[in-house]
Amino acid sequence: ATDYAYIGSYGGQDSYGYQTDYPPQEEDAASDATEGHDEEDQMYEGEYQGIPHPDEVKAARRAARAKARTVADGVSDQEELAEQYEDIMEDCGHGKFQWTLFVVLGLALMADSVECFVVALVLPSAEKDMCLSHAEKGMLGLIVFLGMMFGAFIWGGLADKVGRRKCLIIVLAMNCISAFFSSFAQGYGFFLFFRLFSGIGIGGSVPIVYSYFSEFLQMDKRGEHLSWLCMFWMMGGIYASSIAWGIIPRYGWGFSMGTEFQFHSWRVFVLVCALPAIAAFVGLLFMPESPRFLLENAKHDEAWMILKQVHDTNWRAKGEPERVFTVTQIKTPKTQEDEFIEIQTATGTAFQRWVVRTLTLTKLVMKNVLSLFGHDLRLATLLMAIIWFTMAFSFYGLSVWFPDMIKHLQHEEYESKLKVFHREKVEQFHFNFSLENQVHKEGEYINDKYTDKNMKSVKFEDSLFVDCFFENIRSTETIFENCTIRSTVFYDTDLYEEKFIDCTFENVTFLHNKKGCHLDYEEENDVLVYLVSFLGCLAVLPGNIISALFMDKIGRIKIIGGSMLISAGCTFFLFLSFSQAAIIAWQCLFCGVSVAAWNGIQVITVELYPASKRATAFGVLNAICKLAAILGSSIFASFVGITKVIPILLSFGALVGGGVLALKLPETRKKVLL
Repeated sequence: ATDYAYIGSYGGQDSYGYQTDYPPQEEDAASDATEGHDEEDQMYEGEYQGIPHPDEVKAARRAARAKARTVADGVSDQEELAEQYEDIMEDCGHGKFQWTLFVVLGLALMADSVECFVVALVLPSAEKDMCLSHAEKGMLGLIVFLGMMFGAFIWGGLADKVGRRKCLIIVLAMNCISAFFSSFAQGYGFFLFFRLFSGIGIGGSVPIVYSYFSEFLQMDKRGEHLSWLCMFWMMGGIYASSIAWGIIPRYGWGFSMGTEFQFHSWRVFVLVCALPAIAAFVGLLFMPESPRFLLENAKHDEAWMILKQVHDTNWRAKGEPERVFTVTQIKTPKTQEDEFIEIQTATGTAFQRWVVRTLTLTKLVMKNVLSLFGHDLRLATLLMAIIWFTMAFSFYGLSVWFPDMIKHLQHEEYESKLKVFHREKVEQFHFNFSLENQVHKEGEYINDKYTDKNMKSVKFEDSLFVDCFFENIRSTETIFENCTIRSTVFYDTDLYEEKFIDCTFENVTFLHNKKGCHLDYEEENDVLVYLVSFLGCLAVLPGNIISALFMDKIGRIKIIGGSMLISAGCTFFLFLSFSQAAIIAWQCLFCGVSVAAWNGIQVITVELYPASKRATAFGVLNAICKLAAILGSSIFASFVGITKVIPILLSFGALVGGGVLALKLPETRKKVLL
């Protein structure tokens, strides 16, 4: 149980809550502040229009909350602290401090968004350098979300015990370090490890960012400004896809040191992707800890100083530096953290202290996690877990399915143009032109030359090659199957053994073969990969703006439920037409509508849980979100080229189920943060 006590140590005035003359001003300072301002001459400019003064609105809100407390059977100490903290944030106002923090935390959110896109954008190029199989490519995409799942759980829990700011600095540092090392990692194993490490780090940013920012916002600003913060996730996607488009196709942007060390343009892109995390890390060094977290951990003096800093920064920027921070003491909980500190300092060696601290911290975090399923929070946690899961399952599943279907349609269109040559006989001919998208069956090629050419998607089947000469050949998806090859020379080609299936060789010579698995891939990057990502992110802009403007007007529940149900309806448009352009259009529509649900989910997650459990709950739910993303992307991708009915029905069912359950949640827009 947590006990609350009033703690105050400023000027010996422990018995006062708000004092209009505290701290006392010197006479000169007071006269300077009021010089030329006769109170009788002061007139609020909105008074002529009948607009109430902001101070009157603030007083009315406080009176309404006080009346609600007196009507209630009893008000807990936690609710009393929440009410007082809300009053303090109203006095501090919303201004320069919040907007500065908004930008810093927004950059941290951008870093999380970029991490979700970076592997998908570099994979077409990275697979050339690292000789990746299909299984390895799948693991690389999976490992990032796996890391983010564990990161959200771990850092969300730690943020409620160690501090929001401290944990966020650590996760951003982890992301920056791993981005640097992964860009230079030459082997698949090292690259995979650093992307996992990066995911574990940056996965904790989302739970911390929303918990951190919400604790500097007053009730009437909270929904709108948390929704504006969500726009940085969109900006991260736009940033990643646009710089990928600008950097990765530039093959000259790199260098090599022999054959062992290659630093191509996609590695430059990985480095540049760390810039939002670096900027957020630097900005966060100048930001204070959340005062609400400090109060929950009985650090009254530090919380008071930060709240005063927020108050003075805002009113100074508004041209009212004479405004005085009038809080003398704040209701502060006495928790069991004192015992935790004593255990650390009483232990002998540094290693023993570290072990005891780690075990104690783990125990406290797990206790906090289990408390989410206690009697008072069990229903809310269960509902939120289902809503997070269904939303992420559909969103991330379709996010993978859309581009995969576009590639499948492109492949089908390409195959429809296939040229088949049957029983052709070519003698003493010089093939000095490229061959593409062809099948040659039962052909005879005698004394022919194939020089300085590319072969793309070419298959020779049951064919005979006699006295032929292949020189400087570069091939992509080219194979020889069940062919007989006699007295033939392959000089400076990339036609190695794997490209000859069940073939018979008689007096065949291979000289100076080109080596490297990357030779079996095209060098050209399909700009459609970047374009689809860019348009999908840009499409959420209208939904972001609308949800931010109406979050506090119509409420979180209607935003979430309405957005999820409308998104479910959007999935049925996929049955109407199925061209590449149509898929891109439906993707943009789906992303634009569903983003409102994401914004509402993140806002209400912050508001449903008390300060001591806020980041922990957000971390657990965000971990469930990443698990759903892994399952959704894997399941939906498996149906590409097989059927479109099952992915559409799965996403529709998940969105409808989540949307209906969302309507069962309590509305929190007029609720102070506990």
